[in-house]
Amino acid sequence: MIGIVGGGIAGLAAAYALQERGYEVRVFEATDQVGGLAATYETAGDRIEKFYHHLSASEETIVSLIEELGLGEDLAWPIGKNAYYMDDTVYPLDTPWEIAAYPYLSLYDKFRLAMLTQETDVRGGVPKFDSYEELTDFEDVPIKAFLYEHTTPGVYENFFDPLLEAKFGSRKEDVSAAWLLGRIKFRGERDLLRGEPLGYLRGGFGRLLDRLVDAVGTENIATGTRVTDLDFSGEKAYALRTESGGENVNGPSSGRETHAVEACVVAAMPDVLEDLSGYECGIDFQGTVCSVLSLEESLTDTYWLNIGDDAPFGALIEHTNFIPSKYYGGEHLLYVPKYIQSPDEAVWKMDDAEVEELWLSGIEELFPEFDRAAVNWIETARNPRTAPVYERGYLDMVIPYDLGPEVAEGLYYAGMASRAQYPERSLDGGIEAGFACADRIATGARTRPPTPDAPRADGGE
Repeated sequence: MIGIVGGGIAGLAAAYALQERGYEVRVFEATDQVGGLAATYETAGDRIEKFYHHLSASEETIVSLIEELGLGEDLAWPIGKNAYYMDDTVYPLDTPWEIAAYPYLSLYDKFRLAMLTQETDVRGGVPKFDSYEELTDFEDVPIKAFLYEHTTPGVYENFFDPLLEAKFGSRKEDVSAAWLLGRIKFRGERDLLRGEPLGYLRGGFGRLLDRLVDAVGTENIATGTRVTDLDFSGEKAYALRTESGGENVNGPSSGRETHAVEACVVAAMPDVLEDLSGYECGIDFQGTVCSVLSLEESLTDTYWLNIGDDAPFGALIEHTNFIPSKYYGGEHLLYVPKYIQSPDEAVWKMDDAEVEELWLSGIEELFPEFDRAAVNWIETARNPRTAPVYERGYLDMVIPYDLGPEVAEGLYYAGMASRAQYPERSLDGGIEAGFACADRIATGARTRPPTPDAPRADGGE
């Protein structure tokens, strides 16, 4: 049996891929709900993710899986409209003429920004089309210094700096230029006349989770079950110990079991891996406080509104300007998120009611016509580790998929600190990491004979 620690998208993907190869699997999820950051809320219609999600055209693995699981016809690619809120005004920034009209960048600023987004280096007056091909060349380059050199001070100060502040807060100047260039490649597909098509599964990505759960089998998924220990007898993953109930059970009533395994995939955050195996990861993570507001009417006509003015949140993401409100029983759904770099930050210490009051007050400051009476409901989620800080030297700290050489044969890692979650963490990256671990387990099974202390559940395929 292959034990999988974590029932998020990566763990379910690993379980699915291994079962497709004939392996017996068991997924252990500490909370009472699978899905991780893709878990959902109920609405008056379709479910909505607790933390916002969409796909970029470069995310091919998840698209293939959606099609393989029979949901391909429900994958839509609407245009996700973007805008910038600056000095009490919303400026659309999708089409060439909207960008040309943006008053906070000079014509030369806009030219240099456009060349960067097209991955063209125009320093010295001669365009070069291969300067940014190798991301590792920029891994140790500070993002601010890079942007000053490869664009202009105006581009950094009036465009990128507010975005970096919203995403990385106090850690923004630690971020590497490689991350930015990777993001440009990751999000490079645009319709020049309309904007960027973004993918979304009608009915929500919870439907993909449902299909994965059905494929893996509910009998092979244990929720409310925390893995407490891994046994590496003879320097090989041999057994894992669990405590049932997880966060919902206290004291001696918790059931404890030991499960023999021939391999273990840790599809969780690196702190879980460290607790179970001693493997230390140097990557820093930031958390998120994210609320979903159900409104009687739209706040704006934009999907993703970046905030350049002072506000308690970094962006307003109006989901129903992307996927029509008719799919949600007429509710207009707005995400209000804030990244948290430290648990000492005031927003992290607030209870849900205080957070919601902060958001509503912030929206009223930006949009004086906003009416609180038009709010139907608010749900707030928080997670202390929703995204890595992509600091300089990040690629040297990613955790290998196969931890045999570092820890013990039969131990694999598919969590957010894997290579698949660079240059941006995503559902696609989780699936890629899960699949990568399954591939390595299957390859190892073909090249190593079964050992007496780890009987094979798949007949030695």
